[in-house]
Amino acid sequence: MDKKDVEKAALKAGKKIIDHTPKPVKEKVEEKVKEKAKEKFVEKTEGKLQEKANEASEKLQETKEKNAQKVHGKGEDAKEKLQDVLLSVKDKLSDVKEAGENFQEKVSSSDDKEKSKNKRKIKGANQIKKATDIKSSTKIKSSNDIKSSTDLKTMGS
Repeated sequence: MDKKDVEKAALKAGKKIIDHTPKPVKEKVEEKVKEKAKEKFVEKTEGKLQEKANEASEKLQETKEKNAQKVHGKGEDAKEKLQDVLLSVKDKLSDVKEAGENFQEKVSSSDDKEKSKNKRKIKGANQIKKATDIKSSTKIKSSNDIKSSTDLKTMGS
């Protein structure tokens, strides 16, 4: 016989005993049985709830630890990638800075050359023409004053 069969037999026996017992004893037994059943039910329910709460707590703790490890690992990866990117940006900026300095030197050296040439080209106050130096209409050559091919000297003459 297994446990269920024994329980069924005990239940049948209990029912027959209750049927043959006097009424005042029956009522007291019923009250006691109800109280005991209530206590057992509460104990079992509390035990199951506590067990489930503990399981959930353990699962939550495990998940929390796993997530912390993942986050930490990903944070390290992100940190390394960011450092690599920053180093490459730094290298590129140093190249740009160097190119800019070279360009600045070229521009300033070519400016110096142009300035020295331009200094020679700048006229002084005494070189600027005055109104009296400008030719008038009477000083402009006419067609008679222009030399022709006959007026040109040849090599032999």
